[in-house]
Amino acid sequence: MCMYALTMSTMESKIFNEAMTDPAWIESTQEELLQFKRLDVWVLVTAPDNIKPLTLKWLFKNKHDEKITIIRNKTRLLMRGYHQEKGIDFKESFAPVARMEAIGIFLAYATHKSFTVFQMDVKTAFLHGTLKEDVCVCQPEGFIDVDHPSHIYKLKKALYGLKQAPRAWYIELSTFLLHNHFFKGTIDPTLFIRRFDDDIFMVQVYVDDIIFGSTHPRPDIVHATCLCSRYQAKPTEKHLKEVKRIFCYLWGTINTGLWYTKDYGFELTGFSDADYAGCKDTFKSTFGGAQFLGQKLEAKYVSQSACCAQVLWMRTQITDYGFHFNKIPIYYDLKSAIAICYNTVQHLRTKHITICYHFIKEHVKKGLSPQELDRLAKSQ
Repeated sequence: MCMYALTMSTMESKIFNEAMTDPAWIESTQEELLQFKRLDVWVLVTAPDNIKPLTLKWLFKNKHDEKITIIRNKTRLLMRGYHQEKGIDFKESFAPVARMEAIGIFLAYATHKSFTVFQMDVKTAFLHGTLKEDVCVCQPEGFIDVDHPSHIYKLKKALYGLKQAPRAWYIELSTFLLHNHFFKGTIDPTLFIRRFDDDIFMVQVYVDDIIFGSTHPRPDIVHATCLCSRYQAKPTEKHLKEVKRIFCYLWGTINTGLWYTKDYGFELTGFSDADYAGCKDTFKSTFGGAQFLGQKLEAKYVSQSACCAQVLWMRTQITDYGFHFNKIPIYYDLKSAIAICYNTVQHLRTKHITICYHFIKEHVKKGLSPQELDRLAKSQ
């Protein structure tokens, strides 16, 4: 560990010329440009007369572990994306991001099914995203082509700092998953599911972080087999070793299986509560809500109507996992609020309520349980 630490630089420079005086940062910079070459990010072209190339910037950061020990000198070549103009340099920049509630549901389902969840971080993820627009950039500082100093780079892939980079990466990843027989979640475009008879394989994407798991105990060897088959024309000892590893796995798991137990249910329940002018200083009211999925709790401060909206969103999300809840109890401890939910009563004390909060009435008729609501009210 001490010898490894000696190869790391403790300096974190903001100036390129200063960073290039340290061998560790020189190596890190070359590693970054090697990724550009490996992923075929750009091509050197003659500068067009009608295009003003965007500029690049080197960023040098030290990555630390939990003990604040430097474990890596990380260099990133960024684009100054704030110079981009919408409609000229890019059209769309929106990319969906998983909600924390969606990740919680994913983990709750994994716990319910008792399977292992794996997490992976895609290295230089944005460099994989293919660009649709024509974007040109200047040559990076310190790496000007000697034979063509006036040339510029035309991007094939996205760069960090590019406004459309997150969207390009999401499209690239989702296209790959859909091509491999996954389908997107009904309301969550960051959830991808593939079914194998009675088994399910799930992938949840949060930008470049991916968590995945499956109820199928046997890993899919298709990817490993296809990867090895690329080198059939000229295999090396390393490829032969990997092929033997695949056969060893197949032979060693012929009689191997897993037994899953269901130690608790997977029911969706909502709770809501509120006080009126509870704060003695400001006379503000506090609204609270909680949703239980099995034995997992996800809580937020929401009104009764917002609690209903959260439950409905969770019900639709869970549909992609194969669960269909028709009647969902939402517990509330105020008779008057319960009465408004399934009665068309209107008077001076309710006419100020915004129309959007009344949608709960329709959903009480469609699936929320008035018996459960009323039962808690009578017990108060």
